[in-house]
Amino acid sequence: MTQSKSLLAQRFRGYYPVVIDVETAGFNAKTDALLEIAATLLDMDDSGNLVPLKTLHFHIEPFAGANLDASSLAFNGIDPFNPLRGAVPEREAITEICKAVRKAQKDAGCQRSVIVAHNAAFDQGFFNAAVERLNFKRSPFHAFVSFDTTTLSALAVGQTVLAKACQAAGIEFNSKEAHSALYDTERTAELFCYIINSWKQLGGWPLAQEFVAEQDSSTEVV
Repeated sequence: MTQSKSLLAQRFRGYYPVVIDVETAGFNAKTDALLEIAATLLDMDDSGNLVPLKTLHFHIEPFAGANLDASSLAFNGIDPFNPLRGAVPEREAITEICKAVRKAQKDAGCQRSVIVAHNAAFDQGFFNAAVERLNFKRSPFHAFVSFDTTTLSALAVGQTVLAKACQAAGIEFNSKEAHSALYDTERTAELFCYIINSWKQLGGWPLAQEFVAEQDSSTEVV
């Protein structure tokens, strides 16, 4: 295990963060189709800075009986049955993402992965629904823990909309490319790394050893 990987394992209490974005045919994770998903794996350099590693991206065929809400499709511009999408079955996409995440998690010396997303409950809900629908037994992700960049952005840059948060952080954001799972995932990954690294630069991490020692001593039984 390299030093950078051990630092990543330490940073989030053994959690390995994976940035995910989904495009869907509605808001109900149980009934509406999952149409596109992207997942950005992360790494940590020798200076303890979080950086994007690589991104996996899949267009997905609607599952059997899935609801396709017309207004949602008009918003994201997806034609679920366009053969040029190169869509794959839901099982193939979820299997490939989980396989890559498990490897990255193991390489980083982490015990569990955690979804990072902008408005994380939405993306985590659709991912978990797909896992349940497929009766998938080996998801590397925690079932309910997530890191929400909406909340983190509100704290760090005073913005909650992804485009505005990226702009406040000095990250280029093209609104014409937004609402693509691939584009939004990569921008969210940059934003998450920016927030985590900025907190480090401000002295918020690693925790001062004096503070840690003080907290440890305060719990000792006299």
